[in-house]
Amino acid sequence: PADAAQPAEPILEQPARAPAAPAAKTPQATEQKPPPAPPAEESKPRQLPRFVEVGADSCIPCKMLKPVLDELRSAYPGRLQIEFADVWKHPDLGDKYQVRTIPTQVIYDAEGNEVFRHIGYWPKEEIDQKLKELGILD
Repeated sequence: PADAAQPAEPILEQPARAPAAPAAKTPQATEQKPPPAPPAEESKPRQLPRFVEVGADSCIPCKMLKPVLDELRSAYPGRLQIEFADVWKHPDLGDKYQVRTIPTQVIYDAEGNEVFRHIGYWPKEEIDQKLKELGILD
């Protein structure tokens, strides 16, 4: 048979088309959008450095520190997390923070490592100085 002697014809690809005329430039055509942000549960939240005041509501030096903590909260929103741990209401916090005397202030860096500890009343100016010295604040 004549068909058997003929090699099969190769399948030809579509011929290349001439490039289309460029479309009118619009912001959508020239700008690429950034990829969407990952869902909140997948992204690790940024951890702030922490200043933990370990004391008690009834302790006199602790009461004196309350306005200092309020000033720190106002001065460094979004840059420093200020916490108060009442060891009289929650005795387990004394062990957690390894505190035997109140008030005690514990400073943690953004990775959660303890970088400094102070016992007793601590004026805001001295706290500011220490936070800058530790590189926690600029």
